[in-house]
Amino acid sequence: MVLTTNNPLTHIFYKHKEQFLKHKDKFIWFHSFYALLFGVGVIWLGTKNFNYIRISLWQITFIWLSSLGIIPVVLAHPKLDLKWKHRIRLAINYFNRNFYQQLLFFVLPLYYMSTTLWTKNMVFIVLVAASAVLSTMDIVYDRVISVKGFVMSMFFAFNLFAGINVMLPIIWGVRTIHAVRVGAIVAFLGFATFCFQLTHLGKLKKWFITGAAAIMFLLISELGRPFIPPVPLQLGEVTFGTGIVKKTFQIQNPLVNLPVGNSQGDPLDKCKIYVLTNINAHLELEEKVGHTWYLNGEKIYASQFYHINGHKDRGFRLWTFWTLRRIPPDSVLTIRVETEGGQLIGRAYLESFK
Repeated sequence: MVLTTNNPLTHIFYKHKEQFLKHKDKFIWFHSFYALLFGVGVIWLGTKNFNYIRISLWQITFIWLSSLGIIPVVLAHPKLDLKWKHRIRLAINYFNRNFYQQLLFFVLPLYYMSTTLWTKNMVFIVLVAASAVLSTMDIVYDRVISVKGFVMSMFFAFNLFAGINVMLPIIWGVRTIHAVRVGAIVAFLGFATFCFQLTHLGKLKKWFITGAAAIMFLLISELGRPFIPPVPLQLGEVTFGTGIVKKTFQIQNPLVNLPVGNSQGDPLDKCKIYVLTNINAHLELEEKVGHTWYLNGEKIYASQFYHINGHKDRGFRLWTFWTLRRIPPDSVLTIRVETEGGQLIGRAYLESFK
């Protein structure tokens, strides 16, 4: 059937086409809302089976190769008109956005479970959550992130780091300190490959930006570890007491409150306290973990970092003790459980009875 201007089907087609173009952005935002809901489902999946993170390895590879190989070739092809170049770029962006969403919404609950609220490592999970939400916004991704080379370089490098930092401990059992370092190296390589694709920058400027990025990722890997949750470690039950059975890891005389001085306000002179911490990992890992003791905010003892082996069901268990002297009334004992790399697993408190 040939459609002419007198054909009523032609008028219907163009009428709906105009309506669609008029409200196109609203449809796109609706799709973004749907993508956000889909991300919630991926979050649920991330709490059920850590091993699905293996799929993300292929998704990252696709994003990397398509962004560096397919899109530049399409945009430079002389026989394709602008319309088709734009359509192909949007199609590839569609896949990349979905892969970003699946990766980020999957690792988000893993980072959350390892985050200690109201501490430094909350910064990183906020950044991961923000990146996940941005990946659902079609308009923002298509019109800003994917077309601004430097923004795309940073966006890809950050998400690459967030994914690699989770994959290494879960898939290959890499310790958290090494996972952060390797993740920073891989993220830098990702940033560098994107940076050298930027045609509007001169060679000297590309090398300068890449060198600055290398320093930035080095600082992240060495000084920024306290801001990164130690995935997949999570602080479990913590028990205080005045003794411990070393063979069975059983606390003796459990304490609910911190022993302090008498009712006249005199401080307690001496008290040996033990603490047993259970660290959930849900995987068989090896890690170095230590305890740092604080009394009323003042550091009083830092244990060495013990090389301990995790168990699929029990995780890790670590105990230390310290003899407290001159405990004044209304005191608070705080135990920080940290990895050798300075990543906070969690905190526990023992307060005096009020």
